[in-house]
Amino acid sequence: MEPKREDKRKKKRKKQRKAMFAKAIPVVIAIVLIIAIVGIFYGETLIENVYYTSEREDLYQYFELVESDDVAMMMQDAHIDEKAKLIDGKCYFDMATVEKYFTDRFYINTDEGIVLYTTEKDIYKTNIGKEYSSYTVAGTENALDCPAVIMDGENIYMSADYVKIFANFSYEFFAEPNRMLIYTEWGTRQQANILKDTKLRYQGGVKSPILTDLAEGDAVYVLDVMEKWSKVITEDGFIGYVENKRLESGDIVTQTPVNDAVVLNYQSIGREGKINMAFHQVFSQSANSTYDSYMSNVSGVNVIAPTWFRIKDNEGTIENIAGSEYVIKAHNKGIEVWAVVTDVDYEVDMGAILSSSEKRAAMISTLISYAQQYSLDGINIDFETIGAEYGDDFIQFLRELSIQTHANNIVLSVDNYAPTASTMYYNREEQGIVADYVVIMGYDEHWGGSQIAGSVASINFVEQGILNTMDEVPAEKIINAIPFYTRLWKTEGGNVSSEAIGMDMAQNWITSNGVEVYWDNETCQYYGELMKDNVYYQIWLEENESIQVKLNVMNANNIAGVAEWKLGFENSSVWEPIEAYTNS
Repeated sequence: MEPKREDKRKKKRKKQRKAMFAKAIPVVIAIVLIIAIVGIFYGETLIENVYYTSEREDLYQYFELVESDDVAMMMQDAHIDEKAKLIDGKCYFDMATVEKYFTDRFYINTDEGIVLYTTEKDIYKTNIGKEYSSYTVAGTENALDCPAVIMDGENIYMSADYVKIFANFSYEFFAEPNRMLIYTEWGTRQQANILKDTKLRYQGGVKSPILTDLAEGDAVYVLDVMEKWSKVITEDGFIGYVENKRLESGDIVTQTPVNDAVVLNYQSIGREGKINMAFHQVFSQSANSTYDSYMSNVSGVNVIAPTWFRIKDNEGTIENIAGSEYVIKAHNKGIEVWAVVTDVDYEVDMGAILSSSEKRAAMISTLISYAQQYSLDGINIDFETIGAEYGDDFIQFLRELSIQTHANNIVLSVDNYAPTASTMYYNREEQGIVADYVVIMGYDEHWGGSQIAGSVASINFVEQGILNTMDEVPAEKIINAIPFYTRLWKTEGGNVSSEAIGMDMAQNWITSNGVEVYWDNETCQYYGELMKDNVYYQIWLEENESIQVKLNVMNANNIAGVAEWKLGFENSSVWEPIEAYTNS
């Protein structure tokens, strides 16, 4: 009986266990489901906590801020190397930054403690120093909410708000760390919205340091899209990466341009048709009487440029040898008179003159007075002794002179060497804005001081001078001056010397010495040489054919016209191709 009773007990316990297990299954399933739901809900966060770095980028290092007053600059959604300065709560740029990104038209004179900005009609002036919080224009003083220009040691800083008066750009400043978000161009941007709280990282990767936190609903702007990450910029100027799964594509946003800066509106005093300007070199008022003889065989000239005004001392005093009768004779033949102002006849310190606001103003007043007195049609500036350190002063002189010439309907032309790296400070680009005509002195490729004999104006030299000038000056403002002279070169005992001679004198030398000449395709000139009494002579001729080739290049580039240096050096037959060019 005992074994049977034991079997019954076992069966009973087994039945109870089955019942308990059956009851437990729903509970277990419920627990598993709860765990699954919790896992789904917290698993991603858990993964992020385990696999995503929580390291944060050093933001001062990220923005490359060294000094406490440094301000990082983001220009067009990109970091740039330059830094602004935070001075008394305002953003300031150094002048190199201003010139590189905003405008290079400010004129700074630290000796006078002034900064000028010149338009076609007005000069905006402000003083350098923390005590000056205003600027003047047209005799009116305008208040500013901070100093416009500050000098710190040798460094000059200009407030962003003052720069904005003259250059169209927008900016926002953000602190801790200091940074500016700047735009000089405006277009469309792809906006995106943050779907869930996340991090903006330095680079695209889970182990990349965190730049800043992004909250659900924040707007960012997409700069680049990759497989799993996108490069974005935040509205407060952080540029980094966020996972694509955290982004929801938003609208295409059109930026609002800024167009409130001072507008330049230079209107040139141009002439219809091509200019044909003959330079007439005179050294005394009595020499003006040579007008009749020099012009007797001339045809096609519509502008004559007599060398009438000479700067003779360091005060900028102008020697005047102009003559009213001369002007009347020219006007009676329909020829305009653009009087030349030169700095080459006296030893003067042009830097001392041009760097003085007072002396510039006095010269300009004198020139305008003479132009009115003699009924001049134009003024031609021929400053050839300016050092590189005074290039800005020279350009400021032209800006200020341009205001007065245009106000009085006087043509302003400026003579320039053919462009080279060593003459870039003449700033032909700015000349092309403020002047009516920019004249290339398309000669002196080899000059009196050259230690190598060569052409005065080979065709490659002339053409390159025109093309290089056209890189900076509109073709319709360019006049190319051609030489009516050549140089007779002599090499004796290793010493090279030369003398400038006119066309007829050069031909007479060729003829009297029986020199055979041949056409040199490289220079597009006739070339001759002679060995006589142990002296080696060389000459590159200027005559009708060489001049015609130059005129062809000028015509092909559609520039404004031709000038000639100088009357009296030409053979009368050369006017025929020049007149044909002028009338073409």
